[in-house]
Amino acid sequence: MVLLRNLDIRGLQLQRQGRIGFFIGSLGQEACQIGSAYALKPQDWAFPAYREIGAALLRGATLKEVMNQYFANAEDLQKGRQLTNLYGLKSINFVTGSAPIATQIPHAVGTALAAKIRGDPVVTLVYFGDGATSENDFHTGMNFAGVFKTPTVFFCQNNHWAISVPVERQTSAETIAVKAKAYGFEGVRVDGNDVLAIYRTVKEAVEKARKGGGPTLIEAVTYRMGPHSSSDDPTRYRTKEELEEWQRRDPITRFRKYLEKKRIWSESDEKKAQDDANHEIDEAIAHAEKIPRPALETLFTDVYSDMPWHLEEQLRELQEEKGRKEE
Repeated sequence: MVLLRNLDIRGLQLQRQGRIGFFIGSLGQEACQIGSAYALKPQDWAFPAYREIGAALLRGATLKEVMNQYFANAEDLQKGRQLTNLYGLKSINFVTGSAPIATQIPHAVGTALAAKIRGDPVVTLVYFGDGATSENDFHTGMNFAGVFKTPTVFFCQNNHWAISVPVERQTSAETIAVKAKAYGFEGVRVDGNDVLAIYRTVKEAVEKARKGGGPTLIEAVTYRMGPHSSSDDPTRYRTKEELEEWQRRDPITRFRKYLEKKRIWSESDEKKAQDDANHEIDEAIAHAEKIPRPALETLFTDVYSDMPWHLEEQLRELQEEKGRKEE
């Protein structure tokens, strides 16, 4: 969680300095990501929204791989084709995020159904926010999962704001978790700033799904302490007092105090964790900034196994134009 928090701070600084083009952070939601991802097994699949870099790192992505994606350089596995934080890596079963809201939900349900049909002991965990519960894909995915009893865990991070729209404008239901009743399966509400509660709740849902018990909707009540993205100014729609109230519930501070009370964490441990995280981030930034942009030719790759004639023609035209500019 310390690494993720420091990465968030540096990521926004990099964008403000003009070194990367865009940034989406998860300040205040670290417990949701880390606690939930810990509950998965390697064969399980994670379907992120766009704040789940911490879950990717926990599942095995390296900080250098993530930073290459931030800088959209030639070592970026997605070759600069995605917005910052819309990261994916097949080797860790972490599906590439998508900017349109909630589209990952039916994908997670479909993958879970495929695993069920094949008899694979696989569970899918799909992340989304409170705003996504107003999308058709949320209701379609929930209904499909309920009917076919897919091994899916729906993990809603209710951070109270869908950009500038407050959660009370999303639904008149008492909670988001209660929506699961309409689709015939269990809905659970949990403190989204308590990493241990998150882990326990998700682990129970994952184990139930793996045993054939069907899906679960988990509403993790948390708070987005930073802006929605680097393009957002949250001071225009929420109060300073509201932010301060949630800062007092900071999930990292809370877990640190818990560890200190148990006498398994100290000031020296905290300093080392902070220093190690910052050093690792510094190294990843230094590496990513040295790598050039992806070659222009990559605009035409990774779509067709055999490039059709009209794209070959366009590629030749691009290469000729590039050559003229270099002369």
